[in-house]
Amino acid sequence: MRPNMSDGSSPVDEKERDRLPPIFNNGLDRGSKHYPLGNFISSTSHRREPGGHGLTTLRQVTGLPPICTGVRQKHRTHTDVVPPEAKARFVADPIIPLRARTTKEFQEGVEKATHSGDWKPVHDFYASTFGSFLELSAAFKKEANAPSNTTDDSGINTRLLNAVYDVLLHTNPQYGSTATYVIFAHLLRQMASLAETDHHFLMHWFKKLSQKRFKLLVERLQLFISTRLYPGRPEDLPPMAKCSWWIPCATKVLSLLNAANSIVTPPIAPFTDFYNLTLDHTDFMDDYHTWQMHGNSSRFTFCQFPFILSTVVKKAIMQRDSEQQMISMARQTLVDKVSRRQRVDMSLLFLNIKVRRLQLVSDSLDELTRKRADLKKKLKVTFVGEAGLDMGGLTKEWFLLLIRRIFHTDYGMFTYTKDSQSYWFSSWKGDDCSEFRLVGALMGLAVYNSITLDIRFPPAVYKKLLTPPIGPCDPDTPVGMAALTLEDLLQIMPDIAHGLAELLSYEGNVEEDFYSTFQVFQEELGVIKPYSLKPGGEKIPVTNLNRKEYVHLYVDFLLNKSIYKQFAAFYHGFHSVCDSNALMLLRPEEVEILVCGSPSLDMGALQRGAQYENYSKTDPTIRAFWDVVLSFPLDLQKRLLHFTTGSDRVPVGGMPDLNFKISRLDVSTDWLPISHTCFNQLCLPPYKSKKDLRHKLTIAISNAEGFGLE
Repeated sequence: MRPNMSDGSSPVDEKERDRLPPIFNNGLDRGSKHYPLGNFISSTSHRREPGGHGLTTLRQVTGLPPICTGVRQKHRTHTDVVPPEAKARFVADPIIPLRARTTKEFQEGVEKATHSGDWKPVHDFYASTFGSFLELSAAFKKEANAPSNTTDDSGINTRLLNAVYDVLLHTNPQYGSTATYVIFAHLLRQMASLAETDHHFLMHWFKKLSQKRFKLLVERLQLFISTRLYPGRPEDLPPMAKCSWWIPCATKVLSLLNAANSIVTPPIAPFTDFYNLTLDHTDFMDDYHTWQMHGNSSRFTFCQFPFILSTVVKKAIMQRDSEQQMISMARQTLVDKVSRRQRVDMSLLFLNIKVRRLQLVSDSLDELTRKRADLKKKLKVTFVGEAGLDMGGLTKEWFLLLIRRIFHTDYGMFTYTKDSQSYWFSSWKGDDCSEFRLVGALMGLAVYNSITLDIRFPPAVYKKLLTPPIGPCDPDTPVGMAALTLEDLLQIMPDIAHGLAELLSYEGNVEEDFYSTFQVFQEELGVIKPYSLKPGGEKIPVTNLNRKEYVHLYVDFLLNKSIYKQFAAFYHGFHSVCDSNALMLLRPEEVEILVCGSPSLDMGALQRGAQYENYSKTDPTIRAFWDVVLSFPLDLQKRLLHFTTGSDRVPVGGMPDLNFKISRLDVSTDWLPISHTCFNQLCLPPYKSKKDLRHKLTIAISNAEGFGLE
């Protein structure tokens, strides 16, 4: 079968064409004796039902639901039963011929061809193997006619398959060129068009790939998408109008790999490997608005597959969506004033917060409660009795002071875990949870106004914040009841988590040796209170058989039920500000980055973006400063960032978004450096030597308390 050039692909000369594998169409070509590649997995995964006839009917690419495990979608499609067409086999079960070539024999043949220069035997192997479905099965199936119907075993000789792939990759220079993208695109279309049941099998088979091969496959798909979006040589590819299905198919296959990655612990690759940074330069807002209108319908959008969008894109979508909501709120306020013939005050366009420093928490709570309808307006803060306009510094100072006050252990709202260096919700707080709502609103306002907060919550908090990702209309609907595990508990209450892990692995008689029941005890205001994990739990002993259930219920009690009122208030506070559908695009880790920034530091980028006041970058003090900072260990670099900005993390946009400034401090060189965290400003005396600068700077950043406020 010859490659189909109807979609505008460049012609390939006869000699090169003979070296390429055939392209299979959605159905049988007229007169062809090849089986369609679309039936490959279905035929190897399911035996034909009695009376079954015909080939698997392939669904159109546009009709497929996206495979995106673990990512929340507007509309999700689930398959509870296997559709009849997924069970169909060939009209007559073919007898697969025996091809018993081993990996060693193939590699020896390639090595022989390399030395002799005679590649005909190797070429003949590729030509025959990829000539038909039967030959593919004969070459790569472990057992010729054995069914392969489990997610654990694909039935494929992966060692031989990998060897054949590697040789093709390294001996055929055209394999990686855009000239072969037409062939690759047709293969991706066949994979994207498989039945959902077959996608399920593929997902589980992908997770068994080695990390190296898994990442190479992800990179190749990303390169395919990027090249189709912005081709280096447009003439090498068909016109976009003739191959608009290329990117949707590639993205859907990439989603299978993402789904495989998400069900493995630990993941094969970091979730950031699935970001396609090329999309940062596309009209992603148009894509977002299309998704808003059509959801996960047949109209393709990248927002259907949010794993491919970088945090930079998601933050930009959140910000622009926020700005549109701010503008809408301000416009509505003006219209209301004009319609009532009232004088228009421009302050109505902002969320104006006025607080006293000595009553910071109570005033902030009162202001946010009273002005709940204005939370989506641009935030401006005034400290009563202090002159000055809020150009951003006062707002940041308000956040820093308020968070510092609320999270102090003496305040009692949160408990601090030293091992994980994170805060968790106190379970003994009274019925009034308004202050937890305040903290949630603060986090929402920080995201809404692009302020990075120094809040140390464990990952479980962000999982709970996205359960569900959009606040329900019914106030009685449970929120924050995430499916959390022992791994989540380990980061919050490590002692209890270790004890439960020992219970699960205990080899003796659990009931006789531990003498525990499905009743637990918790201290509240000095009083020990019992709680049953299930009805009648005080009478149900924990045994070897039910200990997994006990651990599951105990984790759920500690992380969900025991703090439900507190977290529900926190949840509703956050979502009262951030109720954008853009939240549906985010992973819990990405919400944390939006709130707290990224932990990855690039001090070189900070140096390149630094601004100077009464200094220049060529001054000896500045040169000495950067020599010292770049030689600091990571711990001291984080302390410096915390000292100057109030947080040791970096905004989503990177170091340039910090607007970091170094100002000359004309005082005695005996002074230590000082900082203005509200403006990300470091004030540096003109030290005479690098040694003196290193000594004074280390003392300053190592002994600053709290947020490094002056």
